[in-house]
Amino acid sequence: MSYTIAILGRPNVGKSTLFNRLVGRRLALVDDAPGLTRDRRMSRFELGDRKIRIIDTAGLEESLDGSIEERMREQTFAAMQEADLILFMIDARAGVIPADEAFAAIVRQSDRPVLLVANKAEGRAGDSGYYDSYRLGLGEPVAISAEHGEGIAELLAQMDEKLSGVEPLMPDEDDDEQERPLRIAIVGRPNAGKSTLINALIGEERMITGPEAGLTRDSISVELDYDGRAVRLFDTAGLRKKARIKERPEHLSVVDALRAIRFAEVVVLLLDVNNPLEKQDLTIADLVAKEGRALVIAVNKWDLEKEKNARISKLRKEVAHLLPQVKGVPVVPVSALAGRGLDKLMKAVLAAYETWNKRLPTGQLNRFLDEALMRHTPPAPGGRRIRLRYMTQPNARPPTFIVFCSRPKDLPESYSRYLVNGLRENFDLPGTPIRLHMRKGKNPYAGK
Repeated sequence: MSYTIAILGRPNVGKSTLFNRLVGRRLALVDDAPGLTRDRRMSRFELGDRKIRIIDTAGLEESLDGSIEERMREQTFAAMQEADLILFMIDARAGVIPADEAFAAIVRQSDRPVLLVANKAEGRAGDSGYYDSYRLGLGEPVAISAEHGEGIAELLAQMDEKLSGVEPLMPDEDDDEQERPLRIAIVGRPNAGKSTLINALIGEERMITGPEAGLTRDSISVELDYDGRAVRLFDTAGLRKKARIKERPEHLSVVDALRAIRFAEVVVLLLDVNNPLEKQDLTIADLVAKEGRALVIAVNKWDLEKEKNARISKLRKEVAHLLPQVKGVPVVPVSALAGRGLDKLMKAVLAAYETWNKRLPTGQLNRFLDEALMRHTPPAPGGRRIRLRYMTQPNARPPTFIVFCSRPKDLPESYSRYLVNGLRENFDLPGTPIRLHMRKGKNPYAGK
């Protein structure tokens, strides 16, 4: 059976550290700075024969209406409503403070099973806070150290006992039978509308949004069923120039966003129609190409554009000129706030994914190579002609080709680009990165 567990508590009590400990991977950002987690992050692990969906939440804080903290609270309360079990965490070293008491009262009223967790309880420094936590009215606390792994076995046993006899709120999920989801990372500069786009795609206010730049701090994944296809969307922190990153939390956020790019299969680069294709946008696109990910460019806030036809035509020409390494990359206008252009965007994503996975027959590749050599003969440095004998495709994701060549080190980069452009045009490979490697050697199939 599948259960949902939410970790709640005020900021900096160690929720993300426990989340990472339970899932066995460092997924959530962890730092001494409070308030690093803003959206709720989900992952999965197994507890005996139970499948657990665990949710890391933002720290509960007193907040003003309309503030970032208020939006963080709404996300936390949404997680609380989904949970079959709540892990309410306190900092045993700091002891119980008024904020713990206020939020414990809210948790008691939620009508959900609750397990009180006293974190940072290693050594004598946590004793007073551990015993003081009894007055929260949430039962006997479990003393742990999420950072050092102490007390985790006891916590798991208590979680198992709490879930015994509980009917899960969410239906059963058999992950083995589900199609592996297509991983899509949404990236871009701060305030381009990445979180708003994800909310529009999934049809709910899942991500915190607002006019403030930098609201998203770590890469949060959400699942989507698009036209029968399982999709996992990754919302990432806005990527700024390195020189403008001053604080450690933002540095951690950028590292997390770059990791999301590396683990994605398709990357959607979101531009702001008011100032598209700035240097940082081009830097991000180049990074995606170097990582070998499929790329789609989306231009957000399109509802604000008056001359739509002329503007999109101009943008596509600029993209073709500025990003020759991904020639033919799709450029899709969208309005995340109004929910327009989303189907076109997803169709472009699926098409880019198919191109990224494309494999070509060896016979067709060598016919292409023969024709390319006839149209443009390789150079002859030192009076000796470079011979290109054979081409094959060892890998896709992205399409990767090897050409067996007499003197690969002497072949100019311009000739390699000529072959890459020919591959892209002849075999309909728009937008995807293409890897072309030259190898010294003879035709491995000669005489066979």
